[in-house]
Amino acid sequence: MRDEPMPDDAFIHIVRVDIDPEHEAAFNAWYEQRHFPDLLACPGWLSAKRFVSVGDGPKYAAMYEVAGRWAFETPEFLKVKGFGQFESLVKNFMRIQLKPMSGPV
Repeated sequence: MRDEPMPDDAFIHIVRVDIDPEHEAAFNAWYEQRHFPDLLACPGWLSAKRFVSVGDGPKYAAMYEVAGRWAFETPEFLKVKGFGQFESLVKNFMRIQLKPMSGPV
């Protein structure tokens, strides 16, 4: 049995996806110029960074620091969640949520 983050515990939220190559440039521009700013304007979304895979699995990853599970329930987040006009083009969607095991070292 896995421990779910408590409602007020901060955690890391990682999303990994593939996108059809013919839509990559538009998807990447939308992600950086629209999705990140919209998401980071939502309460509880503290930071965001994108990555590209150097190994197996979906090509793109986004890592977010989220203040708590409650951040997924705000009206602001509900308006901007998902992949917008790219929703039907995203493939191999994966999500992982990680909570810290200990404090700063």
